Amino acid sequence: MALTKVDQTMVSDQVFGRRNLIVNGAMRVAQRGTSATGISSGGDYLTIDRFRFSMSSAGTWTVSQDNSTVPTAEGFVNSMKYQCTTADSSLDAANYLIHRTTLEGQDLQHLKYGTSSAEKLTLSFWVRSSKTGTYIVEFVNHNSSAKSNSQSYTISSADTWEKKTITIDGDTATAFENNISGELSLYFWLAAGSNYTGGTLSTSWTSMTSANRAVGQVNLADSTSNNWYITGVQLEVGETATPFEHRDPREEMKLCRRYYQELSGFHALPMWSYGRSDASCIIWLDGDMRTDPTASYSGDLGTLSNATQMGVYENGWITTNSMNLVTGTSASNPRMVRMNTSHGTNAFVDAGSACGFYCNDEFKLIFQCELN
Repeated sequence: MALTKVDQTMVSDQVFGRRNLIVNGAMRVAQRGTSATGISSGGDYLTIDRFRFSMSSAGTWTVSQDNSTVPTAEGFVNSMKYQCTTADSSLDAANYLIHRTTLEGQDLQHLKYGTSSAEKLTLSFWVRSSKTGTYIVEFVNHNSSAKSNSQSYTISSADTWEKKTITIDGDTATAFENNISGELSLYFWLAAGSNYTGGTLSTSWTSMTSANRAVGQVNLADSTSNNWYITGVQLEVGETATPFEHRDPREEMKLCRRYYQELSGFHALPMWSYGRSDASCIIWLDGDMRTDPTASYSGDLGTLSNATQMGVYENGWITTNSMNLVTGTSASNPRMVRMNTSHGTNAFVDAGSACGFYCNDEFKLIFQCELN
């Protein structure tokens, strides 16, 4: 059946497929928790998945997921909040504060960077702050050439949600590597010392020069009254910002668990012993992770007295001295890891026998292979 003129218009105006390259742009997934306090240095994923806090001595901060201060437009229920708790009104040259997210190279190949057909990119986001003025968003290509493109935006009204849209040209000279490493980052600058502001803002794709990265950036760290909120981060092909693409929360969680996941709430796992002081079990992860993850645990190890604690059991509780989470098997099967426990030479577990791993609700196994 032929399409009517109205049908044809609807089809030509519709954008099909997934548009947003950003994972968790609506700030809904926070596997690590909803708040981190007393942050004064370093760089890590602290609360909301896929967004990293990075700083060097620019005050002290609380970073949190907020569900009460959100823009009324576009149906958001969460934002990410930065609250200054100790001010630094006079930044040293090398000081900075950055909110950032990073994308894999394999997810960027359709942008055709490094060719004459390189696509324009449009970034849109909702932002709110008690401090008005000029802020910088920097696009960073982590190719060995290390190129960047910095764009400014203005927060015009204090404590008011504003939607910002930024379009940049594609880079015809330098491609994104086709890999699972971090190839493109968005750096939302919040504070910058003179090492990053002393030059001329680099507003096109050029080799990275520190002094040109954040020229004009306000110092959000200069008062404990200062805060900064963001949500609705969307990066899409073309020069038009379309309405925010809301994903099913379960799909968003699955995308986040490619990089980080916690397993908790289990009480018993079957294990086998391959020596009088060691036991192992296989743990199946929730979907493929990006690469072989590093593994850790959160919970007490020690002498056990009952099943509300954590340890290995066979004919009685065994003192668990340490745990080694072996993840080498995930290189060939990224959904599977092997957990080893070392429970002391006084154990009664015979080689080849079955035993069990018990834990309480507070015990967590943590697997991560984040993009830095």
